[in-house]
Amino acid sequence: MAICLPPLLALCTSFATTPAQAAYVQPRIEHERYGTVRVVVPVTSADVKVWAFKLHNIANGIEGAKASGGEMQAEVVLYGPGLKMLMQPESSLAATIDELRQAGVRFTICNNTLKGMDLDWHELYKVQESDIVPSGFLEVGWRANQGWAVDSMN
Repeated sequence: MAICLPPLLALCTSFATTPAQAAYVQPRIEHERYGTVRVVVPVTSADVKVWAFKLHNIANGIEGAKASGGEMQAEVVLYGPGLKMLMQPESSLAATIDELRQAGVRFTICNNTLKGMDLDWHELYKVQESDIVPSGFLEVGWRANQGWAVDSMN
């Protein structure tokens, strides 16, 4: 299943093109098989462009791993202002979240942030009680201790 992100892709790629930039030329890439790659992706920003970039990177990672005969497992950990990603997302963001969930990406929610922002988790986009973790920050560290790579871009 290819993950298609056209509306969000425009946000991610618009900064990369300038009139003076040369056209892309496909390189011949030789790389060993990726195998299984596990990445935890903390989201602490309320910036829609950051969300788009992170979700696009996850989709690219999933497709790249498949192309090399491997797989990528990803967990998006939302805490602090990042929790706003699931507060009434616009339709293209919601569709991207749905596609990533369908591809096996887990979206986890910080209970400390829910308490701190006085939010009812039922109001968040397709969140189930099993998606809630005690602490988003701690979840990222716990995954790192289990051997997951941590995406540091935010």
